[in-house]
Amino acid sequence: MQIIHGMAEHRARYDEFARYLAGAGYAVYAEDHRGHGETAGALAEAGHLADSGGWDLVVSDLRKLSTIARENHPDLPLFLFGHSMGSIFARDYLVNEGHSLAGVILSGANGNPGAMLRVGLFLSKRQIARKGARHPSSSLNGLTFGSFNRPFKPAVTEFDWLSRDAEEVAAYVADPYCGFVCTAAFFLDLFTGTQRIYRQDQIRKVPAELPLFFISGEQDPVGSFGKGVKRSADEYRAAGGRDVSVRLYPEARHELLHELNRSEVYEDVLSWLDSHLPGR
Repeated sequence: MQIIHGMAEHRARYDEFARYLAGAGYAVYAEDHRGHGETAGALAEAGHLADSGGWDLVVSDLRKLSTIARENHPDLPLFLFGHSMGSIFARDYLVNEGHSLAGVILSGANGNPGAMLRVGLFLSKRQIARKGARHPSSSLNGLTFGSFNRPFKPAVTEFDWLSRDAEEVAAYVADPYCGFVCTAAFFLDLFTGTQRIYRQDQIRKVPAELPLFFISGEQDPVGSFGKGVKRSADEYRAAGGRDVSVRLYPEARHELLHELNRSEVYEDVLSWLDSHLPGR
C-alpha cells in the first residue's frame, strides 16, 4: 500500500492506519510531499511545491516511491490510498500508471469545482505575477476552504470540518506542520492538477479494469456532502470503469481516518483490499 497524504499535513498522521494495515499483512509506504513534513524541513518552507511545475514533480516523486516499493516486494500487487489532495495526485498518477496497480482508494475526494476552478487559476497566476511564486496566499486559501466550516457552526476551531472527533481536530491545530497557508505557486499547481483530472480525455485513459473505491463522509464539504464524490465515480463508470464503488459514511466529515468511526473505515478498507488481491 502506498499512502498519498493531503494538503497541509504529512505522512506521520497515517501512522495508526499504516500499523493497522501492516498488522493485516500489508507493507505500507508513504512520503512527505515537497513542501510538507520532513521533506519541507524548516517550517518556513512548508506549503510550496516548486516555483513552477510542482504538481508534475510530486507525481514523479510518487512514481519513484512506487518503484522502491516494487523493488522491495517484486511479487506483491501495489495499491494506492490517496486522501483529499492526495486523491487528486492519485487520480493523475493512475492515468499513465493505472495498468501497474491492483486498485486505488480515494478518500475525501473532491467534486468538480467548475467555475471556481477557473477563478482560482486566474487569481493564482495574477498573484504570482504581482507578489511572486512563494507568496503565502491567504486569499487563495480562503477561496479554497473559506466556506467549509459554515455548516458546523458554532465552530470551536477553523478546522471543525475535518472531523467530529474534537481531540483529533485539536491535534491537527496544535501541529505546526498542519493547516499552514500555502503559496501562490502551490495553488496554481493544485488548480492545474485538479483541472487535469476532470478532463474527459484523461478519464478515458484510466484502465477499465482498474478497481476504484471512493470513500467519503456524508458531511464532507470537500466532496459536496457526497454529491461530488458520486458524480466523480459516475464519470469513471461512464468512461468504461467496471469496478467503481462508493462508500459514504453518515455524519462523518472530511478526515475519515481521524473520525469517530475510523475503526469501521479501517475495516471497510481492509475488506476491500483483501477482496481485490489477485486470485481472489
